[in-house]
Formats: sequence, structure tokens, C-alpha cells
Amino acid sequence: MNSIDRSRRRLAVAAAALAGYVDAAGCLSANSYFVSFMSGNTTRLGVDLATSPVSAMVPALLIGGFVTGVFGGALLAAMAGPQRKFAVLALVALLLGGAALAGNAGRTAVLLGLLVLAMGALNNTFQRDGEVSVGLTYMTGALVRFAQGLAAQMLGRRETGWQGWLMLWLGLALGAVTGAMVWLNRPDLALWLAAAWAGGLALVARKLSVS
Repeated sequence: MNSIDRSRRRLAVAAAALAGYVDAAGCLSANSYFVSFMSGNTTRLGVDLATSPVSAMVPALLIGGFVTGVFGGALLAAMAGPQRKFAVLALVALLLGGAALAGNAGRTAVLLGLLVLAMGALNNTFQRDGEVSVGLTYMTGALVRFAQGLAAQMLGRRETGWQGWLMLWLGLALGAVTGAMVWLNRPDLALWLAAAWAGGLALVARKLSVS
């Protein structure tokens, strides 16, 4: 987070909030499996393999879909060049729109497949030298960097970056609360709102890329 300017930090926090929103909605529709948190799905995979091997197919497919989304998003980002943030977020918006259509049609498996593809692709929004510079769908690293920065501050070393990592985590957490509330009250609208959210972020990213 320290390497990007304030406008792009805000975009990162908003994108992390989108990831939290979508993951909460997906979790509620998929028997507590995740569409963006693959560490959780990996744990579920291990538990299912030990207790109910047939059930292990669900987290395995979700992990595979997520990896495919990352792969496709990375290719798109490489081809889009300076417009990679816009291209990736536009792809995410399209995938979320497709998931909303699938959900309204009662196609839960298709819905989950499109959600994991979208969340995998989302992680290509912030890159440096072809690698992810800001992870948007997983927060363990952000919490570690926040805690390390806070410790450095307490030890008297000038450290200003920890606030950005804290905001990134808060974005995902607040997004998850919002996603759960919307899904529980209006599941027919929840993913359409996510698609619109991603589309809005794509427009912001496009403006930033030409500024």
C-alpha cells in the first residue's frame, strides 16, 4: 500500500470491500464455502477429505475456479497494458453480472463458478512487474504488515504504512457485513449491486490511468 498514491489506495480499499461483500454473499449461498478466501477453502478441503471425501469436490472445484480466474485476469492485465486496472475490473463486473443472472435463474453451481472466477481475476488489479502488489481477497498479509508497522511505531521507528493495511482489512470486513445483510434481505439484488459496484470501480480506474 505504501507504493501507491492516495487515490489508488482508496480504489484498493473499495475493491477489497467488494471482495468482502461478494465473499459473504457467496458464503451464505454455498454452505459456508468461500468464493474469494482460498485459505479457508483449503482448510475445508482437508477436513472434507478426512471426514467426507465426496464433499471435498466442492472446495476443490472452488479453488480450481479461483486459480483459473487469476490466470485469465493475469493474461488480460498483460494485454491491457496501462489500462489493466480498468480491463480487470470491467471483467469482474461482467462476471458478477453473469453470476447475478445465474442466481436469479436458480443456477447455483453456475453462480458460484462465476463468483470464484471474478474474485480470482480481481487480484490482478494491482500489479508490479507482473506480480500482485496488493492482495484484495485475502487479508492475512495485510494484518501481518499492520501489526509489524504498529510494533515499529511503538519502538520509535517512523512507520506510516500500517494505516493503509488496516484500512484495507477494514474495507474487506465492512464489505462482508454489507454483503451478508443485503443477501439475507434481498438476495435477488445482492449480486446486481456487486456488479454495479465493480463497474463503478472500473470507471474510476480508467480515469486514474489517464490522470
